[in-house]
Amino acid sequence: MMSKKLFVLGLDAAPPSLLFEKFRDELPNFSELLDNSVYGPMRSCDPPITIPAWMVMVTGREPGTLGLYGFRHRKGFSYVDITIPNSRSIKYPKIWDYLGDNGYKSFVMGVPPTYPPYKINGWMISGFLTPNSKTNFTYPPTLKKEVEKVVGDYIFDVPFRKEDRASVLRDLFRMSEQHVKVALNMFRNKPWDFFMYMEVGLDRLQHAFWKYMDPMHPNYTPHPEFSDAILRYYKLLDNALEGFIKAGGKETAFIIVSDHGAKMMKGAFAVNDWLIQEDFLKVKGGVKPGSRFSEVDVDWKNTYAWGWGGYYARIFLNVKGREEKGVIEKEEYESFRKDLARKIKSIKGPKEESWKNHILYPEKIYNVLNGNPPDMMVYFDDLYWRSAGTFGYDNPYLPENDIGPDDAVHDYDGVFIFYDPSAKQSERIRCSIYDVTPTVLNYFNVDIPNELRGSSLLK
Repeated sequence: MMSKKLFVLGLDAAPPSLLFEKFRDELPNFSELLDNSVYGPMRSCDPPITIPAWMVMVTGREPGTLGLYGFRHRKGFSYVDITIPNSRSIKYPKIWDYLGDNGYKSFVMGVPPTYPPYKINGWMISGFLTPNSKTNFTYPPTLKKEVEKVVGDYIFDVPFRKEDRASVLRDLFRMSEQHVKVALNMFRNKPWDFFMYMEVGLDRLQHAFWKYMDPMHPNYTPHPEFSDAILRYYKLLDNALEGFIKAGGKETAFIIVSDHGAKMMKGAFAVNDWLIQEDFLKVKGGVKPGSRFSEVDVDWKNTYAWGWGGYYARIFLNVKGREEKGVIEKEEYESFRKDLARKIKSIKGPKEESWKNHILYPEKIYNVLNGNPPDMMVYFDDLYWRSAGTFGYDNPYLPENDIGPDDAVHDYDGVFIFYDPSAKQSERIRCSIYDVTPTVLNYFNVDIPNELRGSSLLK
């Protein structure tokens, strides 16, 4: 059994542009690590969003294999019923499962989805999809009292799509300071070999305050309190990193990762209004602006396609024999999908500017398709425009997010940093989110399963 330890700090949505470039000189601890690390941009999975990306990272499996395509999932082939994934949805081993089978103890904190918490060789505090602090959110259950002894009522997440940005800022800092306090306490006091702590606050902060930071943002709004909010948050993380480095000593290696990146949001594209304009989606009667499918009388017998909102669009086709009121013949499925794809690719911006619209077909990008994947995955304008799932607008180009204030979208590249105090080195690389699990297993000399996608980054 090796005496060395590995700490993984997960920073939800940390982009290379901020951590490696814009803020680097303001973050002495991150900067020192980068000077002595193997690091670089890390390509996320498709789609590059929190769920499925964290589970892709810690299993080494594709979203199709995991059956995870986002926060919400279509239930069967229903038009309106959805399910929300939880820890029981994940049928494949995670890093801590492989390590536990080899005698290593893990502490897992905040990684989604880990609610409900489950038995591992070590300890677990579930992530931001936990309903509230009254439920059991730890393994073993007695760990909950230890957490509450450190910080009192534990905060899992903060509503961030609010006009009251001052309260969002205050609550996010309070939550993240609490998380760091718990993580440092457990870091110092538990006999772990592998520790993974994921902080969701960075993602929330960037979504809520990007327009105040970035002069290139279409809604740029300088503000005396908000313009440096993201930088101040990175400094909070930098101070936390210093505490972990000091507590870890010479026998602890560090991996710092993000599940995807972030960049300014240019707007939201109301995909269902466009589908109505193009006669792919039919509704009965009028549609009020901002309507959801549950509020609209959709003429499913004459509808060919509909879309879901989010940082990318999930397009579903109404196929005869699959959907209850399907209209597309199975033998016409491919030709219909190609025609729809051609039209989506031709969509331009509100000023007739060219867009880079990417269309992915799940069965072509994944080796296995579990769950209920969409028929098409659409990234509008290279992800700069999110998909608005609501509809009823006079213009499909929305300058703001349709479900609450949001200044940022997701980007393809997250970050990867590997720092080993016993073998300092400086090398910039490019890697994949699929490389994380093989790298961790290799660090602990645990066999890497052949079926995992990706490879170890350790030499």
